[in-house]
Amino acid sequence: MSSSITEPGFPAPNATPFTAAVVTVSDSCARGERADLSGPAVVEVLAGRGFRIVAREVVQDDGMQIQNILVHLALEARFVVTTGGTGIAERDVTPEATESICDRLIDGMGERMRLEGIKKTPFAALSRGVCGVRGKTLILNLPGSPAGAVESLEAVLELIPHALDLLEGKTEHA
Repeated sequence: MSSSITEPGFPAPNATPFTAAVVTVSDSCARGERADLSGPAVVEVLAGRGFRIVAREVVQDDGMQIQNILVHLALEARFVVTTGGTGIAERDVTPEATESICDRLIDGMGERMRLEGIKKTPFAALSRGVCGVRGKTLILNLPGSPAGAVESLEAVLELIPHALDLLEGKTEHA
């Protein structure tokens, strides 16, 4: 008799997976001048945890482009992850674009990512990534470096299934 072990909150192997979309925000990647490394790294983590990736996009560090793709992807995926544009440089506008299209923010997610990140580098305190809700979709901003993106995602990943269930109206507690 075989059994399967899944992490709490994540779909069992035969269950319908949560859908996810990943957006890389980078001028140089959008222009084809640099390879996108963080987007594929995030996709790999999500796919490895049972998410079905429904879209992968690359956009420039432009508030309107970011807003437009987030609004569009929120109709297609339950979980939308951005990577890049969360620092303090002039063109880092991903948090502002995300906030502008969200119904509510979940401050604790950004706080947890920064808290965990500071354990590895003091520069994590400069990351401004936010997490918010648009309709029934959760939107999460990650840093642009592949290591920072993966580490930040892993810092909050165990919370995502429960958050998605709550957004779907599954509010009963065990």
